[in-house]
Amino acid sequence: MSFGETPITVVGNLTADPEIKFTPSGAALAKFTIAATPRVFDRDSNQWKDGTSTFFRCAAWRHLAEHIGDSLTKGSRVVAFGRIRQHNWQTPEGENRSMLALEVDEIGASLRFTNVAIEGKRPTAADASGDAWATDGPAADSKFSEKPPF
Repeated sequence: MSFGETPITVVGNLTADPEIKFTPSGAALAKFTIAATPRVFDRDSNQWKDGTSTFFRCAAWRHLAEHIGDSLTKGSRVVAFGRIRQHNWQTPEGENRSMLALEVDEIGASLRFTNVAIEGKRPTAADASGDAWATDGPAADSKFSEKPPF
């Protein structure tokens, strides 16, 4: 993330299935909306009440976009982290328009109300292709082992 960008974390539910598109160069783009609705306890009625929902239009790119398309559906409760971007355009009538959107860097299922099983595998050194920090395990001269410390 660059200096001066506005980071944001949003917790909410997807309002529809993510829309997956591909650019002419083959990069995947996922577009979706997250609705964040605060809940407050009303002491007078002794009940929880929904506050005003805020809707965040979101976009994610490349592998993250493909994973979102494979994993998330309408109603999925998610925790999304990214940065606010402003998009400006002009209508066919010549009116200037703008909107704020969340460009998602990380997203995952919220575990507050459900369980999730992770089906993917972690990248290996072979997958890293040129990543100098990727290793297959501890170095031969390392005093650390693969055994758990308990």
